[in-house]
Amino acid sequence: MNRRDGWRVSRGMLPFLAIHAANEYYRSDRKPPVTAALLAANTLIYLRPGVLDSILPTVNEVSFNPYLILKYGDFKRFFLSAFYHMDESHLVYNMMSLLWKGIQLETQVGSVEYASMVATLLGMSQGITLVLAKSLLFFGHDTDYYYTHAVGFSGVLFAMKVVLNSQEDNYTSVHGLVVPARYAAWAELILIQMFTPGVSFLGHLGGILAGLLYLRLKGSTNSGSNPLTAVIRGVTGLLSLPIKLARDMFRIRRRRISGRGTVGGNRVGRSSGNWQCSACTLINSELLNRCEACDTERNGNESSVRPPNRNRNPSLEELRQRRIERFNA
Repeated sequence: MNRRDGWRVSRGMLPFLAIHAANEYYRSDRKPPVTAALLAANTLIYLRPGVLDSILPTVNEVSFNPYLILKYGDFKRFFLSAFYHMDESHLVYNMMSLLWKGIQLETQVGSVEYASMVATLLGMSQGITLVLAKSLLFFGHDTDYYYTHAVGFSGVLFAMKVVLNSQEDNYTSVHGLVVPARYAAWAELILIQMFTPGVSFLGHLGGILAGLLYLRLKGSTNSGSNPLTAVIRGVTGLLSLPIKLARDMFRIRRRRISGRGTVGGNRVGRSSGNWQCSACTLINSELLNRCEACDTERNGNESSVRPPNRNRNPSLEELRQRRIERFNA
């Protein structure tokens, strides 16, 4: 991977990731937005296009280092290190794993619950890794973990694997080794350490322990959901409040009811007390005892009201004259 005009130029793996992600989203009935946002965020941070190159800190400035975090309170390393990757293969491997796990989890629990899950697992995996590194130093064991630098989303991915396989009773293949699905994360931890000893063993172990702790805490709540979900839903509700207010202000108002009657076949007014003149079919207010147009008297059974002249309906001129005489009375 080299750079050109501020961009990192891919050697072929990132286009493969993009094609694979597009294919997975095309096949999926539901398009998980949080997983897509995580993929985009990790990839953009790695590529650092345009103005992002000058805004984003470098890998050396955010790499996870327990010593610098605890001694100098450099907590940007605690949160940002998970979104940085050392090279293209490191990024693509982690994003392929995130794509597979994220689509399944987000489809199962919903986007809000999934977002809160990822945030919780990120904080817990980083925190447990920090505690493990400090504990090893305290008991005089390997101090390399306390001073080493690490980046990558793999700790969160190990935690997600634990959550995803927690209810599985079948078997799965981990790099060719068939194991019970609920122990797949442990098997992968050992195999990766055997074949790639340079990776962050403590970070992966912290992710597994974070997944187990998350399941325990989630199971201990009455609702069985992540408590952070309520916070995210509250923030989402606040952000959507102006949209709801604007919709209520500009929605179509209900049609006003005029003080005058309306003419029409057998329709009746919205109010059950309104009555229809059988002579001219005008809908009159319940407060009137005589038809406003033709002066036909209401007798309590509007459908049977007949005009004085039963042989014919009054003409428009007669209706007009009756109305004039009524208002001149």
